[in-house]
Amino acid sequence: MSGESGQPQAGPSHAGLDWPNLQRDRAGVPGGVIRRAGAQGPRSWIQKVLEQITGSPRQWVTPSEVVPVTVLAVQRYLLEDEPRDTVPKPPLYCYDVTISDGVYQEKCYLDPSLNSLVYQNILKVGIEMKISRVSCLYNEKRVGQGILCIDNVHCGETLDAISLETPFRNRAHEEKPERPLRGGKSHYLALWNNEDPYGDIWLTDKQPEEYNFNNTRIISLSHLEMTWANRRNFPALLVRILHKSKLRYYGKPDKKMIEPYQTFLEVADSSGTVSVIMWNALCPEWYKSLRVGLVLLLQDYSVKKSYPFRMQPLPVDPQIKLISTMEICLNLRDPPTNIIIIPEKQVKPEWRLPKLNHRFITRSELDDMPENHICDVIGMLAFVGRVQRSKKKENREDFWSYRWIHIADGTSEQPFIVELFSTSQPEIFENIYPMTYFVCTQLKVVRNDTQVPKLLYLTTTNESRVFITGHRGQPYTYDTKVKNFIQWIKTKTDSGEMKNTVIGGYYPYPPVPETFSKYSNSVKVESLLTAISEVRKEIEDLQYREQKRIAIQGIITVIKYIPHGCATESASASETLLNDNQPSTSQAAREESHRQERDGKWHQEDRPMSPQCFQSTSASLSPSKKRRILQGPYAKPVAVPQPEVLAQTKGNKPGTSSFFQRLLSRLLSSIIIGSQLSQESTSASTLGKGRKTISDRWESQMWREKSFGLIDHLHYSHVYPESIPRKFILEHRKFLTQQYNSQPAKYVPPEGRPPKLDDFMSARSLGHFEVTILGLNHEIAIDVAFLPMYCPEDVRTSQIDTLLTCMNYSCVYPPEVTVSDRFPGPRALASDIIRAATELDRVHIIGILDICNLGNNKVEVYLQKIYSPENTS
Repeated sequence: MSGESGQPQAGPSHAGLDWPNLQRDRAGVPGGVIRRAGAQGPRSWIQKVLEQITGSPRQWVTPSEVVPVTVLAVQRYLLEDEPRDTVPKPPLYCYDVTISDGVYQEKCYLDPSLNSLVYQNILKVGIEMKISRVSCLYNEKRVGQGILCIDNVHCGETLDAISLETPFRNRAHEEKPERPLRGGKSHYLALWNNEDPYGDIWLTDKQPEEYNFNNTRIISLSHLEMTWANRRNFPALLVRILHKSKLRYYGKPDKKMIEPYQTFLEVADSSGTVSVIMWNALCPEWYKSLRVGLVLLLQDYSVKKSYPFRMQPLPVDPQIKLISTMEICLNLRDPPTNIIIIPEKQVKPEWRLPKLNHRFITRSELDDMPENHICDVIGMLAFVGRVQRSKKKENREDFWSYRWIHIADGTSEQPFIVELFSTSQPEIFENIYPMTYFVCTQLKVVRNDTQVPKLLYLTTTNESRVFITGHRGQPYTYDTKVKNFIQWIKTKTDSGEMKNTVIGGYYPYPPVPETFSKYSNSVKVESLLTAISEVRKEIEDLQYREQKRIAIQGIITVIKYIPHGCATESASASETLLNDNQPSTSQAAREESHRQERDGKWHQEDRPMSPQCFQSTSASLSPSKKRRILQGPYAKPVAVPQPEVLAQTKGNKPGTSSFFQRLLSRLLSSIIIGSQLSQESTSASTLGKGRKTISDRWESQMWREKSFGLIDHLHYSHVYPESIPRKFILEHRKFLTQQYNSQPAKYVPPEGRPPKLDDFMSARSLGHFEVTILGLNHEIAIDVAFLPMYCPEDVRTSQIDTLLTCMNYSCVYPPEVTVSDRFPGPRALASDIIRAATELDRVHIIGILDICNLGNNKVEVYLQKIYSPENTS
């Protein structure tokens, strides 16, 4: 392996300020453009700041006038260690921010102390920003060059529209390929992960070319395996690509590699299959042009002993020998590798190159597949979740990007549930949406049949590839199962199944095991339980789109139902709370408690819900098809036993589950009946009763006693619009896809006047619960949300996902009785809630929480499951 270094000079260099001679009135300077705006238009604020800083005796200034600028780009790169650094630091990613003042654009260096604004997606493209302090960092190896550094900012709101017509003040910022302002790196990284190729250094124009083999000596892989150790020069290899891995970025601050990338190709000829490693600058040149199935002629490569701990993917043909004692290395130098793509029409049968053999399975076959089985799938995307991120290692800045998807293939009522990690194909990963024909290869089966519910899903591997367009001509189109799927799709083109698709929202998967001991075995953390006093720090440490699962101990003291259609108002209130940076205090708790005493325990100020809070999602969607698309792991309904029986099942403490069963079944039944009654235009008095019933809440006596003395009360029960799954509308696919992708690194102007997310119908109609958990020491409380995931069309036949479902993974059905019997009225319901609540008061529980950072100061915490500490096995 070899790396390239020494091309760009370290330090601020490539596109600096190119200071103008302020005594001359000139139109340009070497490497930059200085246009002075006189009476023809407004003067550039960027230009005035440059003049101020060059005239200052210090290296920083506070601008004499602070005006809003717009953010056009936020780009990330790895900064090398400075020569004075003796101890290597962990990777330190820096950010260049491109701003516009309406006259000029300028690329600036963001001071690392402000990196957290990017981590939280507060500083992002498309916003208005005020810069209150700037400094200059000079390049001491060049004359008259430096870069503008942003030291202090205030980030404002997202703008509706931004002009991209303003020119760069410094012409060097427009040069291609783009280069970072600092360090010796020649390229930017993707903004949110290291696996995706980003920027204009990644070429895509390598094409097959006819080759004359007359004077070319070719060696087989099996012969090379036997003789490579005694050779100095290696004949050419003629091979077919069977697998291609995603990119690996191995840059470190102390490693002066210009393009530190690595990717693996599994190639084969008639004698065997072997791993080929492509290093460094060859990756930007070739990675996007090489695809599975191409035939390559490799010359001037090197051979080394294989890495002992790497697992090679299984060969596509079991008859082909797997060569694991050596690896082929391709590099730009030492020696410079020559790669030629051979046209398929030139491939001769006598070469006996292996064909691609896929391992397609249907959804009906998945139930019988063993764990870790590798397979390929084809189907229609029925659900596409939002992009999420997870840390590769704790206390590091590197993340995986992934999303959950559902794939339907017509062979089962259940979809494939797939954990789709980025496969270094951002052009696909960021452009998948429901109703798309989707192929994914090299998926691994994840299953646990001892867990309740049974765990079964697919996850991508290092060699997984995805396809959404251009299926025609692909080798897999000749597979029998692919042909069967195509025939099934032709029969479904105009059916509701093609249209009942969902995008985005919070997706709680994998499910939490039914016992705490199984949960303990399924997580890999240093500390299994998190003290409630540490939850705030856990929340603050999360970065944009990061999701984390923790376990806390406490006592449930308040449960309140928030109907659908009113959650966004609650979310708006929480945004105001966060933006104003108002801490929770014991004073706030006392005020809340006084308000409860003043207004009575049923909170008469709770606003009655209007009938539109209960509108049906869509009369055209059948319940069975809705469940098939959305339910995932909860697809097989299970009848709920009577409360007395439920209290004794699954090792639960008697009374705890009984309380949830009676309380929440009553609440949800009343919610459903209220919805039906409002849609049936019943009398105003009956409708009023229905509205009053669903707006009530339960709180324990302990809460009334202890809420006065709280030292902290964390409010994270609000559900934001981004967390609500939406009905997918094909005509708005671009807008919806952008909403649930990660924030882009460069500003993309909207097409026309974009809609708002709340304009799209929710794929759920039940609202959510707010649950307050009091810490065991009665000093700290946290409000969390439970979000029902699925909406029924017909309450007599559809599964209803309640808080209890999440706790015990059973399915709740409303009782089969008449409307008058099912709707007891608010007084009877209140009496029942109060009577049942005494069973939960002061009961210690272990709660499993999902913490989600949506960026821009928006954080949600969801209650996933509760366990009783008295019986956690």
